[in-house]
Amino acid sequence: MTPVNNRLRFRQFLGARVRAFRRYVNEVATVGPSDPYAKKFQYFGKGAALMAPQGVIYNERYLAIGDDTLIGPNVCLTAGISGEQTMLSSPVVSIGRKCIIGRGSHIIGHWSIVLGDEIQTGPYVYITDENHSYEDPDQPIGWQRPTEAAVRIGSGSWLGANVVILPGTVLGENTVVAAGAVVRGVFPDHAVLGGVPAKVLRHYTRENGWQSGPPSE
Repeated sequence: MTPVNNRLRFRQFLGARVRAFRRYVNEVATVGPSDPYAKKFQYFGKGAALMAPQGVIYNERYLAIGDDTLIGPNVCLTAGISGEQTMLSSPVVSIGRKCIIGRGSHIIGHWSIVLGDEIQTGPYVYITDENHSYEDPDQPIGWQRPTEAAVRIGSGSWLGANVVILPGTVLGENTVVAAGAVVRGVFPDHAVLGGVPAKVLRHYTRENGWQSGPPSE
């Protein structure tokens, strides 16, 4: 056997071992309700899991994760700007039962973010209840006083990949948000949203079935 073939076989052997070790490490590092770390959360439900590797997570005592909810790898969950901050409401971030939060997503709470039950998201969804203001045109944006507004996502909803949910957004139950949409505002149940800024593309009522566009006033 030639040296080239020997090197190839060794690389394949070593690669298989590295991948197996990585799978093992991620399995061991996944957090379940019986793990000591789970006790730091305000609520960590039965059957819930934080998949490894975890993203940035702090101020766990203000975070609630519902029963049978799966938080994907590299998801960031935070309350406030540091783990030592005392918040004015509790929980700041509440995720309901049987939710699936896609890998790389960020749920960044400062006042109130509530996700209902059986919500699923694609990867890299960003949800926040705080944003920078722009009251002084001569001051850097990052130093201006932020504004906060509670966010609520209705049960049964689906948020596509790279969706951004901005402060003050309220989504009704069983809402679909198309990938890449930027959402701000209050929307009804059984709606399909898309675009930047997001608008109602379709909606459903029991009287009329599916209709294009937003519900009539």
